[in-house]
Amino acid sequence: MSSEDALGSHLCPLKKSQVLLPPIFLHFLFPILLLTRNLKAGEEINGLRSIPSPPDLRPCRPSDPNAMIRQVASRFLTRPTTAAAAVATRRPFSTEVTDSSSGDAAFVEAWKKVVPNIDPPKTPSQYMQPRPPTPSTLPTKLTVNFVLPYASELSGKEVDMVIVPATTGQMGILPGHVPTIAELKPGLLSVHEGNEVKKYFISSGFAFVHPNSYADILAVEAVPLDKVDPAQVQKGLNEFTQKLGSASTELEKAEAQIGVDVHSALNFALTG
Repeated sequence: MSSEDALGSHLCPLKKSQVLLPPIFLHFLFPILLLTRNLKAGEEINGLRSIPSPPDLRPCRPSDPNAMIRQVASRFLTRPTTAAAAVATRRPFSTEVTDSSSGDAAFVEAWKKVVPNIDPPKTPSQYMQPRPPTPSTLPTKLTVNFVLPYASELSGKEVDMVIVPATTGQMGILPGHVPTIAELKPGLLSVHEGNEVKKYFISSGFAFVHPNSYADILAVEAVPLDKVDPAQVQKGLNEFTQKLGSASTELEKAEAQIGVDVHSALNFALTG
């Protein structure tokens, strides 16, 4: 018997009638088996699992390869699939959220018992109007809410179509649009109502399209396009282009590139 065989039989005795697995297979299964053995060796103390001794990292040949394969396969097969987990953890749409007025009433009642002389604060749900359910037929109008951090440009306005400057390109939103969340970039936002088209230039934001033909558009900054001075836009574009060419640091290049992108989008919205 060679020294290697003697060492292997000392670490993990193996009967001659048993079949060994290929070494490359054991190489991938060894960490899983080691972790399983260490977890089983732990002791439960007040709900916490502790390992009484450090793990044995010496190589060990399995005493029953077939049982080991069945055990590892059963662990993987009993895990929930990604599709099933996604269905179980799916978040409801805004139209599916249950009414929380009962919770608000309980809070107000508890508040009046503690501080009867001060009006209770309002919760965010009290400022929100309930959304109508998803219609069974395709609606003819799209209800739009267009808000800024400091103002509300459109509130519950029914329009025919909205075109937003998404990061993937100009995106048109019509009644019955599929639920979508789109990130917005500097560009032109147009609201179409009959023959009238209201245009805004926005800096960035998000557009949320709900399944009941509601669209919420949140922008950081927005200005009506007819209030933009084309001469100032061209002047700013030339200045930032020069700064980009003479920038020496990464910060200066990034600031100049942002200025070029914004003024280029402004110039395209005015001339396009």
